Amino acid sequence: MQVYLDNSSTTQPFPEVIEAVEECFRENYGNPSSLHRKGLEAEKIIKNSRRRIAETLGAADNELIFTSGGSEANNLALFGVINKYQRGNYLVTSQIEHPSVLHAFKRMEQQGYKVTYLPVDGTGKVNLDELQTCLNSHPALVSIMMANNEIGTIQPLEAIRAIIDAQKNKPLFHVDAVQAFGKLLFNVKKLNIDLLTISGHKFHGPKGIGALYLRKGIQLEPLIYGGGQETGHRSGTENVPGIAGMGVAAAQIMRNLNSNIHKLRQLKKHLTEFITRSIENIRVNSLDTEDFAPHILSVSFPGIKAEVLLHALEQDGIYVSTGAACSSRKQSPSHVLTAIGLNKDEIEGTIRCSFSIQNTEPEINYVSERLVHHVRELRRII
Repeated sequence: MQVYLDNSSTTQPFPEVIEAVEECFRENYGNPSSLHRKGLEAEKIIKNSRRRIAETLGAADNELIFTSGGSEANNLALFGVINKYQRGNYLVTSQIEHPSVLHAFKRMEQQGYKVTYLPVDGTGKVNLDELQTCLNSHPALVSIMMANNEIGTIQPLEAIRAIIDAQKNKPLFHVDAVQAFGKLLFNVKKLNIDLLTISGHKFHGPKGIGALYLRKGIQLEPLIYGGGQETGHRSGTENVPGIAGMGVAAAQIMRNLNSNIHKLRQLKKHLTEFITRSIENIRVNSLDTEDFAPHILSVSFPGIKAEVLLHALEQDGIYVSTGAACSSRKQSPSHVLTAIGLNKDEIEGTIRCSFSIQNTEPEINYVSERLVHHVRELRRII
């Protein structure tokens, strides 16, 4: 049996997505900037996909900018507004953001900006009192992710927004929703978010395509200059196959979102209960509560090297991660696990299982049995 549980890294595209992408390569291959029929057909695909995705966010069509993925969308959001507005040199984010956000802020520090990295508690929640204190110094921008990519913590965005709205000089509010889209129900207008990022391959769409929601009235300084595509915010010929596939994936994943969320939570609960009942001395970093994303389960097995456990499971056809895919090959310990207070032994023994709606209960039964077997064997050997 083959069981893929690394869906926070990337997901298998839906069959309908593959079909839409293939059709663009076969038939609708025109440049959307061209004036002939082939160009107009490609332009129509972009327009339809933009409308589909915007609807799922609760946004208007003209508030969505296509990018090459979540990392570019995050960089465009952060550098774009900072370079455009020049509203001050103080910025706020959290300690457990995605590297595409953290590294952007580190770069801004090199350019002379002051950045506060909000601490988090043992569950990964940002400290709201610290945020309140930071806002008293009037930051230009606050960037907080919706759901953490390593442990799944869902941040209290409504409470954060309320604290921001109480300020006389409100900072712009950016949200990385790459892990949240398709797994959580939210509306950008109700949350009053200024900028929000998503990535196609996290919800069964193609790789190499993402989007930035940009609230009407907010302006950006482009990162890429050229032909002025995407209303001048992101030049370059659009990735029509990727955009087509992303539009299909967004519509598909949102069609039965509530039942999908329920299924993901049941799979997570099933695996969590089995391993906590069967294995001693473990730490579950992703609780089975509404405060955590339904598709992410991070567990620490002290005394075991996560990489060894990963490859043992791989021999059984089970694919998991030792952390975020973007940083799992690095030698430094996870900044997320460090921030929530794990010790070195716990960090080195942490794996992440991330589910999709394509997973089944029999698969989780198989994973449960093999995981328990390998943990016991590795501990016995060590």
